[in-house]
Amino acid sequence: MTTLVDVMTPNEKSRALRIDLLLAGAMVIGGLTISGLSLARIAEEPAKQMAQATPPLQSTPGAESKPSAPKEPTTTGTRPAEVKPEPARPDAEAQESGAKPALPQAPAEKTAPPIK
Repeated sequence: MTTLVDVMTPNEKSRALRIDLLLAGAMVIGGLTISGLSLARIAEEPAKQMAQATPPLQSTPGAESKPSAPKEPTTTGTRPAEVKPEPARPDAEAQESGAKPALPQAPAEKTAPPIK
C-alpha cells in the first residue's frame, strides 16, 4: 500500500513542510496573542473585594468572667500500679482455661533455599 507521502516529489515534500510550519507558527502566534490580551484585560480591571465565606468569630457574652480553657491535669509521669500490663499472647495455662490471644497468629517466615 502506497501513501501520499511516498508518491510526493522532494519539491512537493518541502512545500508541504513549509505549509505545515506556517500553520503551526500561526497557531502559536494566535495563542500568544489571546493570552496577552487576556492578561492585559485582567491587569486593567480594578481589584474586586472578596466576600468572606464565614462570619468573623465573635466573643460569647460573659467570656471575660469565664476561664478560657480547663486547667491541665497534673501527672506524676509514672504508670498506675493497679493496672498491670498483659501480654498479647496468653501463656499455655491461660489458653487451656479459655483465654484467647489479643493478636492473630503471626505468619511463618518464608525462606528460600540458599543461592549458589
